[in-house]
Amino acid sequence: MTKFLKFVPVQLTFWLILGIIVGNFVFINPIYLVVILTLLICMLLLAYLKATKLLRPSLIFTLLVFLISFFIGISSITYKNQLNSKFHYSNSTKFSLEKQVTMLLKISEILKPTNFYNKYEAIVLQLEGEKVIGKILVNVKKDSLNKQLEIDTKLIARTSFENINKPLNPHSFNYKKYLKNHQVYHQIKLHNQDFLVSQKRDVTLKGIATKIRNGIIKSLKENGFKKDELAVITALLLGQRNSISKDLMQHYTSAGAIHILAVSGLHIGIILLLLLFIFKPIHNFKNGKYIAAVLIVLILWVYAIITGLSASIVRAVTMFSVLTIGLQLNRRSNVYNTLIVSIFILLLFNPFYLFEVGFQLSYLAVFAIVWIQPKLYSLWKPKLWILTKIWQLFTVSIAAQIGVLPLSLFYFHQFPGLFFISNLIIIPFLGTILLIGIIVIFLSFFEILPQFLGDFYSYVIHQMNNFVGWVAQQEFFIIKNISFSLALMLLFYVFIFSAMKWTEKRNFTRFVLVLVSVISIQLIVIFEKYKLQSTSEFIVFNNAKNSLIAQRFGDDLKVSSKDSLYKTTNIITTYLVGAGIERVQQHLKLKNLYKFHKETILIVDSLEVYDFKSIKPSIIILRQSPKINIERLLKKLKPQLLVVDGSNYKSYVAKWKQTCFKNKTPFYYTVQKGAFILK
Repeated sequence: MTKFLKFVPVQLTFWLILGIIVGNFVFINPIYLVVILTLLICMLLLAYLKATKLLRPSLIFTLLVFLISFFIGISSITYKNQLNSKFHYSNSTKFSLEKQVTMLLKISEILKPTNFYNKYEAIVLQLEGEKVIGKILVNVKKDSLNKQLEIDTKLIARTSFENINKPLNPHSFNYKKYLKNHQVYHQIKLHNQDFLVSQKRDVTLKGIATKIRNGIIKSLKENGFKKDELAVITALLLGQRNSISKDLMQHYTSAGAIHILAVSGLHIGIILLLLLFIFKPIHNFKNGKYIAAVLIVLILWVYAIITGLSASIVRAVTMFSVLTIGLQLNRRSNVYNTLIVSIFILLLFNPFYLFEVGFQLSYLAVFAIVWIQPKLYSLWKPKLWILTKIWQLFTVSIAAQIGVLPLSLFYFHQFPGLFFISNLIIIPFLGTILLIGIIVIFLSFFEILPQFLGDFYSYVIHQMNNFVGWVAQQEFFIIKNISFSLALMLLFYVFIFSAMKWTEKRNFTRFVLVLVSVISIQLIVIFEKYKLQSTSEFIVFNNAKNSLIAQRFGDDLKVSSKDSLYKTTNIITTYLVGAGIERVQQHLKLKNLYKFHKETILIVDSLEVYDFKSIKPSIIILRQSPKINIERLLKKLKPQLLVVDGSNYKSYVAKWKQTCFKNKTPFYYTVQKGAFILK
C-alpha cells in the first residue's frame, strides 16, 4: 500500500481530483487558467534547465507537477462546463423564462417515463435561428397520438424554458442537483401541438446503437420473452434499465444484488475473459498479441457504445482496456495502477463523472476487493475445492460491502443483510447466464433462435427474479431508514483505512490512528445528537392531496394531517431519516391555532374560521381552497406572512398572490418555494 501511494499517477490523480472539486465550487476565468498553466509549465522547464544540487530540483519538480495537475483539474471542469461558454443557450440574448421561444432540439437520450410524461434529454441546436449549445430536459405529454421519440430525432418546438424545481420537501432527493451534474439546467414541457418532428436527422453512433438495441428488444419480444424477464435481460446485457418495474428494482436493491442489473466491471470482466479465450489462437501468428489486443479493445468499446456509454460501462471498459493492453504486451500491471490510470483518463475527459454515485461506488468496490479481500481470504484455508470457492466468493462480497457501506448508507440509508446469499447463489452462474444471453440475443436478432433455448433462458431469468424476490421479502434482515451524515461517512472511511493499515503492520502509531478515528466517530455522534435535541421546527410540507403540518421538538415529531401516515409515508419517512428522528406521533385533526416560539399561526381551511377577537396571528396558512375575501382577511388580521400549501386550487393561489402583492404582504407558496420551515 505504501508503494501504491508513492506511485506518481496516484499523486497526480489526487491533485487532479482536488482541482476538479475546487473548480466545481469556485469559478476562475478560463483566460487566467491558461496564463497560470503556461507560467507553471515555463517554470518547470526553467527549473529543469537551471537545476543544481542547491536548488534540490526533485522537490521543485514535484511541487510544480502537482500544481500543474491541480490546475488541469480546475481547467477540465471549467472548460467542460457548458455554462461557461458564450454559445450556451442560457447566455443567448434570445433566452427567456418568461416568454415562448422557437428552438431546434435533438433527442440525445431516452429517460424513464412518468405516469403523465415521456421524458428525454435533448441538445439545443438553435434558439430563434441562432446556433447554440446545451442540454435540457424535455417532457412530452402522453396521449394516444404520441409515439416515443427516437435518439437523433430533431424537433422544432415553440415553448418557454422552465427552471428545474429544487426538492419541495426537506431531505428529499435533489433531482435538480442530479441533473446539474449531467449539465442539464432547464426543462421544457410539450404537448402534441407544441412541436414538429423534423425530417432531417443526423446519423450518430449513439443513434445507430439505439436502433441496434431496439432491434434486439423487438426480436426478443417476438420470441416470447415477457415483461420482467425481458426487462432483466435488457439490463443485464444491454445496460438499459428503463423498463424494469419499480417493485422488481426494489427487490434487487433489498437483496443487495442491484449491481447485477448494471453493466459494469463484473460484466465487462466476464466478457474480457471470454474474448481472451477466443483470441488466444491468434498469438501463434506474427504480431498476434498486438492484433488480439487491438481487436479485444475494439470489441469492448463497440459493446460499450451499443449499451449506451453509461458512466459504469465507460469506467469498466476503460479500466479493462488498460489491463488488456498490459496483458497482451506481457507487461504485468499492478491492479492499483490500472485503477488509478483509468480514473485519471476518465476524469480528464469528463470531470463530472466524479460526482456520480455509480462512479464512486464502483471504484470503491473494486479497490476494496483488491485490497481487503486477500486479507479476509487468508483468515481461513479450506481443504475442499468447493469450500475454497465458496469462501473466495464470500470474502469478495464482504470486501466489496466494506468498501461501499459508508457511501451506501449516506446515499441510500439502508443495508441489505442477506447480500452475501444473493451473491453466493447468483455470481457463480452469472458468467454462464451472460454467455447464454449473448448467444440468445445474437440468434434472436437474426431470427434463428430455437424455441427450446429461448424458453430455457426465460425460465432461468424468471427463477433468478423469484430468488431475488424471496431474499428481498426477508425484511427482518434489511436494515432501513439509517440516518448517516457526510461527516460520519468520511470518518468511517478513515477508520476502515486505519484499521486495514494496522492489520498490515501492528505497531503503536497505527493503533493510535485507529483509536483516534473511533473517538472522532463518537464525538461526531455526540455532536449530532446534541444538535438533534436542540433543534425545533414548525413545518408546512408540500403535499398536493391534503395538508401536512408537523411540529418538531428535538427528536420528537408531531404530525397533523387528515390522511393516515401510510399515505404520506414517503414525505415523512424521508424527513425522519434525514433529520435523524426516531419518534413520531400523528394527530388526524388539524387545529386552527398553533403557538410556536413567539409566533402565533392561524390555519384557515374550507370552513373559513378566522374571526378571533383576542388573537392577532403573525402567520396565516391557507389550506383546502377556502372561499374567502383574502383582501378583507389581510386588512383585518394584518399578518406578517401568508403561507399557501399544495392543497389549494392553483386559480385561487394566483388571485391570492396578486392580492398579497397589492397589500405588500409577504407571500409563500410551497409548490414553488418548497416546504415552509419555521425555526
